[in-house]
Amino acid sequence: MKNLLQVLFLVLFLVLFCLSCSPEGNSNTFIKETTGRYLFNVNEVLEVYYKEQVLFVKWRGREDIQPLKINDSSFYMKELNEKIIFITTPKTHIELDEKTAHKGVKYHFKKMDIGEKTPKEYFDVEDFENAKIGFMKIQKTDSLNPTITQSVLNVTGYNYLNNNHLKKAIEIFKINIVLYPKNSKTYDSLGDAYLKLKDTTNALVNYHKALSINPENRSSLRMLQKINK
Repeated sequence: MKNLLQVLFLVLFLVLFCLSCSPEGNSNTFIKETTGRYLFNVNEVLEVYYKEQVLFVKWRGREDIQPLKINDSSFYMKELNEKIIFITTPKTHIELDEKTAHKGVKYHFKKMDIGEKTPKEYFDVEDFENAKIGFMKIQKTDSLNPTITQSVLNVTGYNYLNNNHLKKAIEIFKINIVLYPKNSKTYDSLGDAYLKLKDTTNALVNYHKALSINPENRSSLRMLQKINK
């Protein structure tokens, strides 16, 4: 009997929830204000767009995600298991409705300017200067962010290197050096990239720099011995 009452209560809740959701399309003003890209995290974007006045989201390679409209500014997005709320003043952004999982913490996703990209997006289109500036901003505002640790960037560089994307490997290692100029491994890795490019001069420069920081860097010592044979 108790289980039956719980089921009936759940069904009633869902019916009332659905009845409270607005089936109407969104206004032209709302569409104009909210269409665009929102910074989900330092390297991820939620892209909001509309089809026949119905809101859709593109996220993590998925298109045509259709959140459930709750009211004129709130939508439930099951892929996030969150209610997203559009705030249009003073500047348009998205907030997550507070819930037990993040009680007392407010999440805000700012609307990006037209043409603005994440550091990864800049890097992917080989705009390495803006990518570097973006990574430096992340380090300045959130130095512990896992996306810009020396080890993560180093692994990324070797992934490029192993797939023969030598230009990108060199550039990500250079960015790593800018972020961590006193780390011996960053120079050692750039030396490896130059060596694979058959640029022995720059390889030597970086191996020696690595050793000037850490004279016991075995990788750089080994590579210098190999080059000098």
